Amino acid sequence: MLKRTYLVRVAAVGGVLLVGAVALAFQASGILFPDWSKAAKGTYDAPAGGMGKKVTDKTSWSVTTVASSIEGKTVTGKAVSVVGEIVDLSCYLQVGKHGEKHKDCGQKCVRNGQPVGLLAKDGTVYLLCDEEHDPRRDGLTAFRQAAVDNMANIVTVHGTSTEVGGQKAIFVQGYLNKK
Repeated sequence: MLKRTYLVRVAAVGGVLLVGAVALAFQASGILFPDWSKAAKGTYDAPAGGMGKKVTDKTSWSVTTVASSIEGKTVTGKAVSVVGEIVDLSCYLQVGKHGEKHKDCGQKCVRNGQPVGLLAKDGTVYLLCDEEHDPRRDGLTAFRQAAVDNMANIVTVHGTSTEVGGQKAIFVQGYLNKK
């Protein structure tokens, strides 16, 4: 009886280790369901275009963002240009959808307020936001429409990168509505 109990425990531990190894292997692949649907336009080696105004570390935050910060101190940001696929973040993080097969759904989700994301080649996911604080708050930017127009395309996004509590974001400048 003792030998049987021991074998059951060894089998149970072995099963848990196998499940864990499979889960790690799946996560290590980077992009969720990489073969489910290809991007509508562009590749990681030849992006279909660009989004955002190039910034430098000295100009990473707009005047309105600095003015709205607490005591004039923004979160540290770094000027970046990252190649990735524009995704509807809610569907990608919930069910792994991206690419041309998900373009229409992604566009609807983003038009209706779901967050915009950028899916890099290594599987890193960034939240994309329009950078200009007050205009963004007041609905005076066109970034969301640009994201809808580029949904499922692989593009180069220029902006200011931050990471807080493990959440990566790129704040994109250049989409103020013309007055």
